[in-house]
Amino acid sequence: MATRTPSRSAPDARSLLLAAAFVALVNVVGGLPGVLFGPDTAWFRALEKPAFYPPGIAFPIVWTTLFTLLGVALWLVWRRDAPGRRLALGLFAAQMAVNVAWTPAFFGLEAPLLGLLVIVTLWVLVVATFAAFRRVDRRAAALLVPYLAWVTFAAALNFELWRLNG
Repeated sequence: MATRTPSRSAPDARSLLLAAAFVALVNVVGGLPGVLFGPDTAWFRALEKPAFYPPGIAFPIVWTTLFTLLGVALWLVWRRDAPGRRLALGLFAAQMAVNVAWTPAFFGLEAPLLGLLVIVTLWVLVVATFAAFRRVDRRAAALLVPYLAWVTFAAALNFELWRLNG
């Protein structure tokens, strides 16, 4: 493809526009479940929350930041013509699909245990995606570190919500 570069050369205007499209796409795909199945339900408000539960405003800020980093990381891998690129892109798609599945599982079905199973699967896929991205572009892998940290925190939070309310 003409828009992919085999090296880490400086991106041109078209490539930067494509990067912005990747960021927008990941934010839309990642954010859509929250619009459809959000925490603003009587069921969720009634749940006992752990002491380390963040203020509600933290979630949209953190997720927007993380999805933006994911979009840039995806763009960095997509534009490289390197061994392992196809696997890295496939793992990214798989982890994104599982990420998107968490919100309807937890909020839509009101099922913290199912949410926990989904987020543990997500964590494994994020680790695999990190490893695959690292082989293609170390910068892209570095951009996944905050995401892995947040998914780890979210898994602990999900576990506590299940434990306290199970």
